[in-house]
Amino acid sequence: MAKSQQTYNKKEKEKKRLKKRQDKLLKKEERKANSTGGDLEDMIAYVDENGMITDTPPDPTKKKKVIKAENIEIGVPKREVEEEETVRQGKVSFFDSSKGFGFILDMKSQEKFFVHVSGLIDDVGEDDKVTFELERGMKGMNAVKVKIVS
Repeated sequence: MAKSQQTYNKKEKEKKRLKKRQDKLLKKEERKANSTGGDLEDMIAYVDENGMITDTPPDPTKKKKVIKAENIEIGVPKREVEEEETVRQGKVSFFDSSKGFGFILDMKSQEKFFVHVSGLIDDVGEDDKVTFELERGMKGMNAVKVKIVS
């Protein structure tokens, strides 16, 4: 007699698959039996005059005002263009001419900005008062177009 092609492992997998299918059918029938009936009226939600979600339709006499469709903004509101000061004034707090970099302390915000020798117009040294512009660099804002103030 030839031996069956199904091994013990295959039989166990098949049993598990059938058991899982039966459990799924039982759960489905149980949900159908316990459901309260999902008709459309039970699923509708309304927004009242205060913006709260309710299950009763809003009273038209309590309606506050007419809203124009153009005034509704979906998503993030558009950013207003801000006139940012392009030329800033500061003081060189540190500068290493042998390495070619330093830091400028902004007079208004007291922030320090990195400056590289490639962003210099005039040669600068420590404690020089300068004007500069900002540019986004790899690690933050960098001072560029640095000039000494007379």
